[in-house]
Amino acid sequence: MRVAVIGGGPGGLYAAALLKRLDPSRSVTVHERNAPEDTFGFGVVLSDETLGGIEHADPAVYAALKREFVRWDDIDIVHRGRTLTSGGHGFAALGRRRLLGVLHERCRELGVVLRFRSEAPPAAQLAATHDLMVAADGVHSATRDAFASAFRPKVTTHRCRYIWLAADFALDAFRFEIAETEHGVLQLHAYPYESAGESGPGASTVIVEAREEVWRAAGFEGTDERASAEQCAKLFPETLGGGPLRGNNSQWIAFRTVVNERWSHGNVVLLGDAAHTAHFSIGSGTKLAVEDALALAACVAEQPDLPAALAAYEEERRPVVLSTQRAARGSLEWFEDLATYTGQPPRQFAFNLLTRSRRVTHDNLRLRDPGFVAGVEAEAGVPEGTPPMFTPFRLRELTLRNRVVVSAMDMYSAEDGTGGSGAWPGTGPEPGPGAETGPGAGPGAGGLGTPGDFHLVHLGARALGGAGLVMTEMVCVSPGGRITPGCTGLWTDGQEAAWSRVTGFVHAQSPGTAIGVQLGHSGRKGSTRLMWEGIDEPLPEGNWPVVAPSPLPYREGVNQVPHALTAGEMAAIREEFTESARRAARAGFDLLELHCAHGYLLSSFLSPLTNRRADAYGGGIDARLRFPLEVFDAVREVWPRQRPMTVRVSATDWAQGGLTPEESLRVAAAFRDHGADAIDVSTGQVVADERPDFGRSYQTPYADRIRNALGAPVIAVGAISSWDDVNSLLLAGRADLCALGRPHLYDPHWTLHAAAEQGYQGPGAPWPLPYRAGSRRPPTGRTDAPKPRLSL
Repeated sequence: MRVAVIGGGPGGLYAAALLKRLDPSRSVTVHERNAPEDTFGFGVVLSDETLGGIEHADPAVYAALKREFVRWDDIDIVHRGRTLTSGGHGFAALGRRRLLGVLHERCRELGVVLRFRSEAPPAAQLAATHDLMVAADGVHSATRDAFASAFRPKVTTHRCRYIWLAADFALDAFRFEIAETEHGVLQLHAYPYESAGESGPGASTVIVEAREEVWRAAGFEGTDERASAEQCAKLFPETLGGGPLRGNNSQWIAFRTVVNERWSHGNVVLLGDAAHTAHFSIGSGTKLAVEDALALAACVAEQPDLPAALAAYEEERRPVVLSTQRAARGSLEWFEDLATYTGQPPRQFAFNLLTRSRRVTHDNLRLRDPGFVAGVEAEAGVPEGTPPMFTPFRLRELTLRNRVVVSAMDMYSAEDGTGGSGAWPGTGPEPGPGAETGPGAGPGAGGLGTPGDFHLVHLGARALGGAGLVMTEMVCVSPGGRITPGCTGLWTDGQEAAWSRVTGFVHAQSPGTAIGVQLGHSGRKGSTRLMWEGIDEPLPEGNWPVVAPSPLPYREGVNQVPHALTAGEMAAIREEFTESARRAARAGFDLLELHCAHGYLLSSFLSPLTNRRADAYGGGIDARLRFPLEVFDAVREVWPRQRPMTVRVSATDWAQGGLTPEESLRVAAAFRDHGADAIDVSTGQVVADERPDFGRSYQTPYADRIRNALGAPVIAVGAISSWDDVNSLLLAGRADLCALGRPHLYDPHWTLHAAAEQGYQGPGAPWPLPYRAGSRRPPTGRTDAPKPRLSL
C-alpha cells in the first residue's frame, strides 16, 4: 500500500506513524509545505482519554510525550478583582513544537518519508498515484476544496476574533480572566505548556478573544503582532502581572466551524481540522485529530478492504465528533454572549463558565471539588443538603415546591364526539342544529375534545410523581382549532367539568403540586391525523378548514392551503381564547400558558416565514407581534390576577429567513412587558423544512439568552434528560424552571426518583403517603462472590 499524507500537523504525522507501524511494508510519505520547526500557536492540551489511546497504540510515542507533559488540576476564574478556583479537573499540555518533534522522530524511526518546505502535488494526482491519500491539511484544506462536490463542506464563521500569544512563565492553573473595558468585554484563556525549572521560568499559552465589534472599538483592527501583544498584556493584570506577551506569526482571526457531509471520496479521506473543527475553548482540535488518526489506522488494519475501512472510520468517529462539536458550539456561544453573564454573582458566574459546554455538570463538578460547589449553592441561597432542583420558586401568588415541570405533551386521546376516544378511527358526526361554530370551525361540538379517564390517570400520575408543576397538553379553544380529532378542548360546559375533575384530583391527592393549562389554536397545522397514524398528515376524510395569517400551507401539495384570517375573524378567535381562559379559571387551574410556539396559529403570526400579511399585522416584528399580544392581553384581563400566566415561544425557526435572535429577544421582552410571569422557551416546528441542531439540552441556550439578556424568568425545555442537567442549568442561572417531557413518559415518578437518587427527603419532593414505602430503591439479589481465601 502506498500512502500519501498531506499536512504535517499532529494528526497527519500520527496517522502516518501508525499506518507504517501497523504494516512496515507500506510506503508512507508526508507532505508539509512549512519547515519542520514552523508551527502556529504554542501549547497543546490532551485529555487522559486521548493519552490512553496513544499509550495503547504506540507506547514509544506515549513515553516520549509523558516526559514532556505539564500537568495541573485547577481552573482559576478571575473576574472583577476576585479569583475563584475549582480543582480536580486534570489537564496535560506540552509545547506544540515539542509535540511535532516527538512525532517527527517517531516517523523517521519507522521509515516514514517526511517532505518539508514544498507544496504537495495536486490532490487528484496524489490520489491517482497512491492507494490511500490522507488529507490532514487543516481548516483551510485545499484537498477538501478540490473535492468539495463530494465532501460537501459547510464552513461557519463566528462572531469573535482571537489571537494566540505566549507568556514566558508557567501558570499553575488553567486561567480565565475577564476584562470589562469601555469598549466591551474581552477574555483571556491561558494555560502552562512548559514547566519552570533549571532551563527557565517555563511558558504559557495565552489566547485573547473578543466580539468583533469590541475588537474593532478597542483599536485592534489593523494593528501588527507586536502592538497587539503589548495592548493585550495591559488588559489582564491579574494573570500576567504586567509581564510581556510574544507572538508567533500571530494574527487576529475569527473561528470557523467546519462540517462535512462526507469524510471520504474514493481513496481520499479527511482527518482533523480538514474534516471538522471544534472551538479552542474546550481544547479539542489536536485531541480530535490524534483520535482520528488512531481510528483511521485501526480501521485500515481491521477491515477487509479500503472502502470498508473508510466507511468504518467515519461511522466510528462521526458521532464522537458531532457530540464534541455540539459541546464546543455551546462553549463558543457562551463566550460570544459573555457580556450577558458578567453581572451574575461571582460564584454563579464561575460555575456558569465551568459548565458552559454542558459536559461538566453539577454532579461531576461536585465530585471534583465539593467545596467549590457548596460555595456556589450557598451564594445562591440553596439550603444545605438540598439539590438546586428542590428549591421553591414563586410566580405571583403561586409557590412551586420545586423547579421541575412536566412538559405539555399532546396525548391525542380525547373524546371524538362519538362517545369514543380520539385514539380510535372516526372524526365525529357532521355539524347538527345548534353546533358551535367559529372561524374555521369543524365538526359539531358534541363530545369533541373532552378529556376522559386517560387524562385523569395520565396527569394524575405525573402529579403524584413529585413535579412542582404539571402542564396539560395544548388545550384547543375551538373545534376548528384542534390539531387532530383526538385533541382536547375547553369551549363547552362538558369539557370544563371534565377538566375540573382532573384538577380536583391533583389538588386533593397531591397537595402542593400545581397544575397548569396550555391554551392554543392549531392554525394551519390543524385537521391532521393522530401522531402515531402519521404526524402532520391530513385526515383521510372528515377534514375541517384551517386558518392562518397568510394562505401558506404547512407543506406544499400535502397540507391544506389555510384561509387567511380577516380582522373580524381574528377578533372572534381572540374571544374564543378569553372564553376558554374563563373556563380554565373556573376549572381550577393554577397557571395558564398561552401557546405561541411550534407553528400553531399565534406562532405563525410571529414568524416571517409564515406571516406575509401586508396589513397592520404583518411586516416587522412589532407588527407580527400585534395579534399574539392582543390575545395575551385579552386572556390576562380575564385570568385571575393572583394566578400566573406564562407564554411558550419558539425562539428560532431553525430555517433560513426565519425569526432572528434579536427578534426572539423582542418577542420575549414584549410578552414580559405585557405581564407574562415567565417565558417558556422552545424552538422550531414552525416550518416543515427546518434543520434543528438536535442534541442533549439543545434548546436550553435560547432560554439562557432570554433570561440573562432580559432578566425575565424562563422555563427551559428541549432534551433535558437528567436531574444532573436540571441542577446544572438552575445553579448556573440559565433557567428558573426546567420542563421535561419524555423522561416523564418513561417514568411518571421521575422527580421522586431523582430525589431518592440524590439522597434528598425534604419538602421539595414529598412522597404521597400511600407511596412512602417505595421511597427507597428496592433491594436486589447480591452479585458479589466470596473472596478467594486459599491457593492450592
